[in-house]
Amino acid sequence: MRVMPLKVTVIFLLVLLVVNLDCYAAPCYGTKLPQKSRIFIGIQSYSVFKRYLKDDFGKLRSQQEFFLLSYGIFDWLSLDLKGGAGFIKQHPVGGDEQDYPTFLGGGYGFRLKLYEKKNTRMVFGFQHISIHPKTISIAGAKHKAVLDDWQFCALVSYDFKKLTPYLGARWSRLDYIHWIDGNRKLEASDLNKSAGLILGLDVPVTKKAWFNLEGNFFDSEALALSLNYSF
Repeated sequence: MRVMPLKVTVIFLLVLLVVNLDCYAAPCYGTKLPQKSRIFIGIQSYSVFKRYLKDDFGKLRSQQEFFLLSYGIFDWLSLDLKGGAGFIKQHPVGGDEQDYPTFLGGGYGFRLKLYEKKNTRMVFGFQHISIHPKTISIAGAKHKAVLDDWQFCALVSYDFKKLTPYLGARWSRLDYIHWIDGNRKLEASDLNKSAGLILGLDVPVTKKAWFNLEGNFFDSEALALSLNYSF
């Protein structure tokens, strides 16, 4: 009987776990992974300028700030965690924008290094973000909202020493979960705009520190900027 290699087994279990979770992910972090038992830390600003919701639910935007931590489980597998805060602004069709003030947010994910040779690297990832802003009152009714943002992505990068650009594709979904006086309603993102393009760039500052800049297009209009450090 042939034994399944460890890397294939881990990939299978992670995908199986994600498929069976009701959880929600973004940005992609890029293709730079910590080595086994090493840690990356960072600070990140993530701006969702526009994301369309299905039917007549309009569109949504959000600003989020995070502390980042990535841990190398293996040289080819990274666990990515984040914690911070963010706000939600939701604009229904034909209605006024609803502004939910900044409060707690967080996320998690993983990245798998599928290929690396010389200056080229390929990475597959899953990421999730959940934002829980403050509750507001509109016309005497209590409005509560949660943003659930998640994605699968595939990236390829090339290291030019001074710069490491990367390009990728993703499948994503963003849900706006809304309660009015305790009555829950889920307003999903437009499923016709679930496939997106990722353009990113890692810029070294020192041997252990680097900037990451990443933009999302087609499925959403979003931009992430982070400063990272390797331990």
